Amino acid sequence: MALHFNLMDIIVLVIITLALILDFYRFLKGPLASDRVMAADTMTVSSAAMLVFLGLLFDRYIYLDIALIYAVLGFVGVIVVARYLEGGV
Repeated sequence: MALHFNLMDIIVLVIITLALILDFYRFLKGPLASDRVMAADTMTVSSAAMLVFLGLLFDRYIYLDIALIYAVLGFVGVIVVARYLEGGV
């Protein structure tokens, strides 16, 4: 089965990839820990969006389940780190 990408598929992949690159840059540069936590959360959302899009593109719907679990775990991770930075843990 040959895959045929149309222009919209390529545009979406480029936009999500650009978002991941910019999020990773913010994660590395900081300057505050809260900036890094928000960048990690945004990377989680962007990569979950990439998993959903690729799952729909390749007709592999298990990727949707994986993206949902990944997004929930990322959300819980951000809550835990935010509580730690706040001094509540």
